[in-house]
Amino acid sequence: MGSCAVSRPAPAHHRQYAPRSPDPSGRPTPEGRADEFGGPAESHPEEAAHRAPFRPTGAGTMKLTTITNVSVDGVMQGLGLADEDRRGGFERGGWALPLVDEETMTRLGEVYGRADAFLFGRRTYEIFAASWGAMAGPEDNPVAAPLHARPKYVVSKTLTDPGWAHTTVLAGDPAAAVRELKERMPGELQVHGSGQLVRRLAAEGLIDEMLLLTYPVIVGQGTRLFPADGPDGALELVDSRATPGGVTWQVYRPAGRPRYATEVPPRTS
Repeated sequence: MGSCAVSRPAPAHHRQYAPRSPDPSGRPTPEGRADEFGGPAESHPEEAAHRAPFRPTGAGTMKLTTITNVSVDGVMQGLGLADEDRRGGFERGGWALPLVDEETMTRLGEVYGRADAFLFGRRTYEIFAASWGAMAGPEDNPVAAPLHARPKYVVSKTLTDPGWAHTTVLAGDPAAAVRELKERMPGELQVHGSGQLVRRLAAEGLIDEMLLLTYPVIVGQGTRLFPADGPDGALELVDSRATPGGVTWQVYRPAGRPRYATEVPPRTS
């Protein structure tokens, strides 16, 4: 749901960051499956060899960062091209691509470049695998290069044969699996898109930092990042900037529970 980088061909001035033609070797791409959570499957046994028993969360754990593209009204569905995600009768796909400027793509390349590993929900993983994962010559692209070279983890109960190298499907309860992953690896674990997974991670208190890229558009329909009725949380704004094209970047860290006004002002007659 809502791949975070442009996952389909971009306008000419963004082409250095956009996926090129599929790999001529005919590398298979994952088939569509149901839902995002649970299920053991590994495409590379060496990834499983590094698994360690669950340990309670403590200092020094891997930083988990979510990176999400949203409209002003919070929509994250179908930002790439019109046919990227039509679930629920969504007909306004491709709303972000015309607004992506050069600075946004440069900064996204920097964000991907600092990741030590990636975590996906199943749908976003399949979108990425069919585009960035099928790119020929990924080492020359600042988004594709880290995606290809670094470990990728997918939370899914239905994906059994991931076709993208260095992919591990996390087993068991998703919250426990992510806690274990954070405890046994250093650096930064990035979640791009993956709305259903992000909502679960937020509810479990597993997100250390949130990067929101807000585009100057009201989409008016589609899946929002957060549901209309869900857990609340305060946020600390640690960075904010805007690109020349009007895309705003906000970096937040969780700050406990929100404070609500408790006093009712006196009514005037």
